[in-house]
Amino acid sequence: MRVRPNTVLAVAYDLLVFFRQVGKPPVEVTSADVFGFIGAQRTGFDGLGLRVVVDGVGLSARTVRRRLSSVSGLFGYLLARGEVPVNPVPRGLPTRRERQRPRQGVPLVRTPRTLPAILAPVEVDALVAALRTERDRAMALAMVLGGLRRCEVLGLRLGDVRAGERRLFIAEGKGGHQRLVPISSRFFVSLGAYLAHERPAEAGTDRVFVVLKGPRRGRPLSAAGVDEVLAGARRRAGLRHGSCHQLRHTCLTRLREAGMALEAVQAQAGHASIESTRIYLHLADDWLAGQYRRAAEAIDAQVLIDHPVQAAGGGVR
Repeated sequence: MRVRPNTVLAVAYDLLVFFRQVGKPPVEVTSADVFGFIGAQRTGFDGLGLRVVVDGVGLSARTVRRRLSSVSGLFGYLLARGEVPVNPVPRGLPTRRERQRPRQGVPLVRTPRTLPAILAPVEVDALVAALRTERDRAMALAMVLGGLRRCEVLGLRLGDVRAGERRLFIAEGKGGHQRLVPISSRFFVSLGAYLAHERPAEAGTDRVFVVLKGPRRGRPLSAAGVDEVLAGARRRAGLRHGSCHQLRHTCLTRLREAGMALEAVQAQAGHASIESTRIYLHLADDWLAGQYRRAAEAIDAQVLIDHPVQAAGGGVR
């Protein structure tokens, strides 16, 4: 199984936070310690000076849930090795239907389902216009026209570019999955200009996107570097949003609005499950409005058949 370095770092930090909080070796951790950890993370009071979210009380439910997943994974591993007697992280809180479905209790941490923010066409144009180099424009267009993740953009190698086919080979997709995705010619125009005029000839890597200036010139661009580029463009364009993930969401939403089949959007996005893709049904306002309109018209037609409207003169209208 392929795991990205950022995933390893995130899990390591989650485990560090947990064991600092409980202050016990793994073999002594109990379910009570786990519940105490959840409460401390949600309230933001842990007494250890660990960072909490700025815009609310404690950490977000998604962060706490991810940390619990990391902790549960560790104890599952230790349990398989016989190093602990039990996994102290409960699968879920018991319910009245537990006898019928013993493994489907209430989740320990409920995470709200929120719709991701997307950019309007005028905002996309303003953001792209505020980017200062062809490299930066090519990276942004890869996300907003091709739906690529930030890590997939940074993972592109020169051999992955299929300019004649107007496609990109994603060799390092999420979970190690590979795919071949089509992308607009606008991306290849910016990419071609970057490769011809901006990319250092002395670059010692086959990564497509590299640092253009400074002591790291010619070395692969980092995720922090991409975020810094977009943050500067947002500031110059006067936009409040426009992150890498929001550019990707914008692309996939527009594809769905334009009539692209959900299965095709799934393939473009690189989603392992179509359930992850269904969110774009809700983001695409025209799709929901059209579905509602057709259903409402069918209901109205049935009502007229069952209960004809009486005209003022007594006849059926």
